[in-house]
Formats: sequence, structure tokens, C-alpha cells
Amino acid sequence: MKLGGPIHADFSNPEEWISYLSKEGYEAAYCPVDASKDEEKIEAYSKAAEKENVIIAEVGAWSNPISPEEETRKEAIEKCKEKLELADKIGARCCVNIAGSRGEKWDGPHHDNFAEETFQLIVETIREIIDYVEPKRTYYTLETMPWIYPNSPDEYLELLEEVDRDRFAVHFDPVNIICSPKRYFNHETLIKEFIEKIGPHIKSCHLKDIKLRKKLTVHLNEVRPGKGKLNFHLLLKEIDKLKQDLPVMLEHLSDEKEYRKAADHVRSIGEKLEINL
Repeated sequence: MKLGGPIHADFSNPEEWISYLSKEGYEAAYCPVDASKDEEKIEAYSKAAEKENVIIAEVGAWSNPISPEEETRKEAIEKCKEKLELADKIGARCCVNIAGSRGEKWDGPHHDNFAEETFQLIVETIREIIDYVEPKRTYYTLETMPWIYPNSPDEYLELLEEVDRDRFAVHFDPVNIICSPKRYFNHETLIKEFIEKIGPHIKSCHLKDIKLRKKLTVHLNEVRPGKGKLNFHLLLKEIDKLKQDLPVMLEHLSDEKEYRKAADHVRSIGEKLEINL
């Protein structure tokens, strides 16, 4: 297991990038380049990561490839193909997106999101992206989300089976599927089930925390690791059972100071569990 997070500094070459990662104690990183056609630049960062034993965890392809707007959908699919190509070239563990949404907001709720037709559209879209790129070193993954497929271990299993592509895998974000008070108070069982059923397919994982507010009707908020309810002791132990250098990535915090507090919290738990982060 290798901890990573964003770099809050400008860098112009792989050496500076590695230096900033080292300063933060990160052994995993978000992709340091965009979908540039500069092959030499991509190769330079890939070689630097390999030399320093840094895992490039993921390339984000954040977009809405199931948008009801045809032009938006086409542009999103092209972006996903471009990002998956980049992930393959640079040697990232995965290219990650969400399934999208049938509403106007690319990552928002909509009454059609859990329709059977939407599930089939997601399957067809994933196949199109993977079949076009034919990645050899990386995987296309979907991040679990509260109001779109995949929203549970069984839904992800079904999606893996339906897509039926070796280069389709799993991105695990446990907070994103804690979408009700019932799941909030029983999230340990949910995490165990997720790891047990599809753990070997996981290529990257996001680390954040969640807190249920005492306010009607239901308010579940992302918070910094250590400020919420998530059982990080259990989460790290379950991930460690997979016995692989899985990147676990901090995200969605406001500044460098907050990321360092989050990293300190996660590392302190790892130390108690004798898990090297």
C-alpha cells in the first residue's frame, strides 16, 4: 500500500516532481502531465516514477460519457479515450472516471440514473472506450458513486461481468457509497464485503472521511480523514489483505496544510497496525 496525494507546487520536470513527492513522503502520485502529445515528456515522467519506485495511481478522465446531450456525450467519450491512452503510455495503475449522469450535472443525481437502460448504456460506453484504446499497461475504471452505477459490491460485480473486458477494473472510494444513515452506521460491513467480493480488481483507492450531520433530512459531508466516522483501522487492514502495492490517494482537501494533517492521521493508524505507508 502506498500513500499519495496532490502536489501543491509548480514543477517543470520529473526531477522537481519527484522532489516534491519526497518532501511530502508520498510514494504514490496523481498523473503529473495532461493528455499531451509530447511523447518524450510522458516517457520522462514514466521513467522517473519507475526509477524512484513511485506509483502513478491514476489519470482522471472526469466527464459525462452517458450525457443525454449527444455532443457532450461524444466529447466525453473522446476525452476518456485520450486519458486512457495517456494512462497506458505513462504506466498509471488506472484511468478513472465516474459512469456519469443522465441529468444536466455531469456527476449529479437524476431519476434515470438507476434505470436498466442506463446500466446498458454504461456497459456499451466502457466497451467502446476500452476497445478503441486497447490498453496494455493500465485499466479503465469507474469510481463508485452515491447516485449512479456502480453503487454497491454486487452492482460492480455485475458491471464487470457485463462489460467482459480484461482491462476494465475497479476504483474504490468507500465514502462515495456511504449514501444513507444505514450505510453510514454499518460501513464496516460494506467495506469488508467490497474487499471480499472485488478486492483483486481494485487498482486505486481514494481516502477521505465522512460525517453525518444532526440536521434534517439527511446530510452526509466529506471531511478530512480523522474528522468523521470512517473506520480507517478497518479500511487499511482490509486493503492490506490484498497484498499488493495499492495506491491510496488523499483528495478534496482545501490546502497543503490540510493534506499534511490527513497524511499524518493515516500514517499514524498505519504505524499502529504495522502497515508501512
